[in-house]
Amino acid sequence: MKKDKNKKTGKFSVFLIVIDVIAVVCFFVVYGPFSFFRDWFITTAMTTMTHKYFAYTLYSEDMIKETLDNNKIIESEDPTDTSKINFNPDFSKDAYESIYEEQVLKKDEGNDVYKVVDISGDNWNGKMVVIYDPSRLKLVFSKQYGKRGEYLSKMAKNNNALVAMNASGVYHPNGQNRVTGTTILDGKIYATGKKINKGGGLIGFTKDNVLMLTKKTAKEAIKDGMDRAVEFGPFLVVNGKSAEFKGNGGWGIANRSAIGQRQDGIVLLLAIDGRTSKSVGITMPQLADVFQKYKAYNAANLDGGGSSALYAIVNGKGGLINNPVGYGYSGERYLPNAWMVLPEESNNSN
Repeated sequence: MKKDKNKKTGKFSVFLIVIDVIAVVCFFVVYGPFSFFRDWFITTAMTTMTHKYFAYTLYSEDMIKETLDNNKIIESEDPTDTSKINFNPDFSKDAYESIYEEQVLKKDEGNDVYKVVDISGDNWNGKMVVIYDPSRLKLVFSKQYGKRGEYLSKMAKNNNALVAMNASGVYHPNGQNRVTGTTILDGKIYATGKKINKGGGLIGFTKDNVLMLTKKTAKEAIKDGMDRAVEFGPFLVVNGKSAEFKGNGGWGIANRSAIGQRQDGIVLLLAIDGRTSKSVGITMPQLADVFQKYKAYNAANLDGGGSSALYAIVNGKGGLINNPVGYGYSGERYLPNAWMVLPEESNNSN
């Protein structure tokens, strides 16, 4: 009897030791001298719309502020030089200077409108859609714009879209997904949603189909020729120059959507998967690097996380070509609007 009691006491002691070891390891990871986990956790949580409390659960305000100061993006303050976009892609090349040039300029047989490219890097995978004619890229509102929005796949099918990607940011109070920031449609300030602090500014196209990134007000941007735009950020590449980064850029690692344009006018739509074992996500410095490899002259981050969605018709079948994943769920989120490549005969933009 005494022997059995000693065995139970011994097992319980081992259990307590294991718990103590786990606690020490966790404490070391969270508060120890190596900042990788702390930087990742705080910057990822603090750049979400509704999950900032994750960071405050483990860390003090001073530690969060110090971490954000050590991990941030320094955006260019220069206005987009729209005169540098010349709309003259060279599709006649037999030899390419890099695999990235080949992926962009070598069209798929039978498709002069767009091309879907698989992209990948360290612990991340994604899709890039190459849009050859930026005049085909429209900003389309959901039927529930300003309220609940719609799934991207439904919006795309309702508009017979060839390609579609999330546009404005999403704010979801009380289960209602609403638009964030300012939106411009057909040269008019169409709606203004909840203001957010994401860096960047207005991201959209002029009447001449040049991607413009500007920190000016919507009224000033329209005077400069802005035709259709959403408000988000940060700006990653402006006039061919990448933003500067401290640490991981201040945005952690997550799934992302982003948009860019090369000097030859070709538009690049990117969706990087995240929060899965196959693709953990991408940092802002990595995202900027991707755009530079593909020679984007201007590029900006759009709403990511559960909002990141990319749709395309591939081999005659339309559907999502990425994997939207939010905190605690997977699948599509209601979106207020989307960038869409519409059929040539369609002039629908709202």
